[in-house]
Amino acid sequence: MAPVLHCLSAFDIRPRSVIRKTVPQRPTVIANVALFLRAGPRPIARLRTVTFHVGLVGSGNISETHARAVRETDGVALVAHWSRNAGAAARLAEQYGGRAFESLEAMLDHRPLDAVLVGTPSGMHAEHATAAARRGLHVLVEKPLDISTARIDALLDECARADATLGVILQDRTAPDLVWLKELLDAGALGRPVLGSASVRWYRPPEYYTGSGWRGTRALDGGGALMNQGIHTVDLLLWLWGDVARVCARAATAVHRIEVEDTLVATLEFASGALGTLEVTTAAYPGLPRRLELTGTEGTVVIEGDRVARVTLRSGRELHPPAHAGNENASASSPIVTDVQGHRRILEDFIAAVRSRRAPLCDGAEGRRSVALVEALYRSAADRTAVGVA
Repeated sequence: MAPVLHCLSAFDIRPRSVIRKTVPQRPTVIANVALFLRAGPRPIARLRTVTFHVGLVGSGNISETHARAVRETDGVALVAHWSRNAGAAARLAEQYGGRAFESLEAMLDHRPLDAVLVGTPSGMHAEHATAAARRGLHVLVEKPLDISTARIDALLDECARADATLGVILQDRTAPDLVWLKELLDAGALGRPVLGSASVRWYRPPEYYTGSGWRGTRALDGGGALMNQGIHTVDLLLWLWGDVARVCARAATAVHRIEVEDTLVATLEFASGALGTLEVTTAAYPGLPRRLELTGTEGTVVIEGDRVARVTLRSGRELHPPAHAGNENASASSPIVTDVQGHRRILEDFIAAVRSRRAPLCDGAEGRRSVALVEALYRSAADRTAVGVA
């Protein structure tokens, strides 16, 4: 696992090659994030006197989500924008503040600038994140970290050389219900894992693909429903239920006119010995809420969307997460993020990680895990055989 990269003090957030720490154990990170979330809607308000300067690389729907998350985060200023679509970058700058640059190099050389949020097409994530790290900037990348583990490994090496903190936006890891559940599972409440199943039956209309120059392409999207929409659920399975050792998958392009799959189903063999299933599609009209079911020797958990629907234990107890407001995103039927609280939490955690010399909740090594599993699923579907996960 690559080293986590930190700063000299809580007020000096520049990467420094002389400072390194090993990645803390995941339960410690989870405990930190749980405390972070319980602290209230503005956990970093105490740092308002020090402004964290960020830039956006990209100008599509997700970059606007990033801009809105920055606007809602205390102590952060959006100061720079770059996109291949110069007009779109200029519009974001006008609406959310900051300056639009004509070249990526000019933007990355702008100061003050502490970190960039990368929201370009998935197949360009590592390229743009590497360019930022080489300029001494911390990097927060939209999911997936990139579309291949080879590119991700090269990016991890670059960030290690530059002592740049690298985070991945997999915001489901900050959902209060799921943070509560992670603590429960880490404490062994469900016993030994037996079965883990996930269903992502979403819908995207034809114009979602035809209106984009990169979605549904092998070169820039890296795949279809699995790599783009299913990656969040793949990450949750790994985060909550552990590594997958072997997979057997089948994929189809059932409805959409795209180069890659809009439907994939698979069986999973977890490293723990548990078995599982995964189904992902963007062809299920009108789109259904995501569902995960995790069964251990001591009980079962059901997750719908980002909420824990129920936890039933063999002892007869039913556990319930603390009451709170869930997100309002209609991910099953729309790619538009209306509720940015998950992205804001990821950003707040990332900034806190830079300032407090710890790993982000989802760092580069963690972001790699889901892409490695997706790669294995695609290899299995192409070869029509079971394959191991590298």
